[in-house]
Amino acid sequence: MNPHLEPWSVSPDAFPADGFLSDRLEYLLQYAILAPSPHNTQPWLFRINPNDVEIFADLRRCLKASDPQARELNLACGAALLNLRIAGEYFAQRCSVEVLPEPLHPTLVARLTLHAGGEATSEDVVLFHAIRDRRTNRGEFSATPVPEATMDALGEAAVAEGAWLSFVTDEASKESLAGLVAEGDRVQWADREFRSELAKWVRTDAAHQMDGIPGADFGVQDWMSFAGPALVRTFDRGGREAAKDLEIARHSPLLLVLGTDEDNPVEWMRAGQAMQRVLLTAQSEGLSVSHLNQPVEVASLRAQVAAVAGRESGYPQLILRVGYGTEVPPTPRRPLRTLLLHQDPSKAPPH
Repeated sequence: MNPHLEPWSVSPDAFPADGFLSDRLEYLLQYAILAPSPHNTQPWLFRINPNDVEIFADLRRCLKASDPQARELNLACGAALLNLRIAGEYFAQRCSVEVLPEPLHPTLVARLTLHAGGEATSEDVVLFHAIRDRRTNRGEFSATPVPEATMDALGEAAVAEGAWLSFVTDEASKESLAGLVAEGDRVQWADREFRSELAKWVRTDAAHQMDGIPGADFGVQDWMSFAGPALVRTFDRGGREAAKDLEIARHSPLLLVLGTDEDNPVEWMRAGQAMQRVLLTAQSEGLSVSHLNQPVEVASLRAQVAAVAGRESGYPQLILRVGYGTEVPPTPRRPLRTLLLHQDPSKAPPH
């Protein structure tokens, strides 16, 4: 068994309710690191201070070919922040949050302070227990439709964090969005830098890795399950990937576009928190989710995503496919101790 799967076994019974504030914060960070991130890069670092914990964006783990503005990196940090908030509230720790609290230090993306006197709501309890069970599922989904009440819950989850969620359900819109996903594949795979970057994060020996994408996690009979990074880097398989993803999108019971009214680092952090609340809500409803973000990552296609989603204004931040799938294993996580800063993050050693 990969020892880097152990973070998923964090126990609620181990919360140090009577411990120092720093002990409680360090414990809660075990849930923060279970958030999703592009290519499972886990692009976050943390610093525990006497009265708070700070989240830093680790720009060394930015996917420069597909995420040149570090937009998706900020989404991932926002997802980690949401996990941290939910865990704190579950343990009756009232949380206050500052996003990008120091403009002169843009890698400091959030600061969270714990206060006494919190009270967990029923929603906190449900979402907290979904944190350890949430997975990115790239496998096949059944044709079973998602109930309307569940769709309403997903929409409310996004709105609760200041984002919007558009449901792409009619066949014409699904076909249009599927076509944009396929075009995104072709554009990205034609880029040698994109292929080299993807190859860097594909793990064929996943049993001994603490980050990256396990090859088998690409989906049923996917060629990258057995192809080495050299093949990923060398060959433009945009046509085949486009054909595969076109069918995946077409036959997904539900496609979602999550976005924000503005497009800046504060909004990206907001979108990341909204994404994670949607993912945890979906998990609590027994749904599987994966990302189809290719046309959002290609600048020339992003506006077309907004049009398909029926938005006259606003900025799409990500695309999700949602349905009922089979259980999949978790992806590895770096040990929390390697992510804790004890100095200026610019001077931290690489991980």
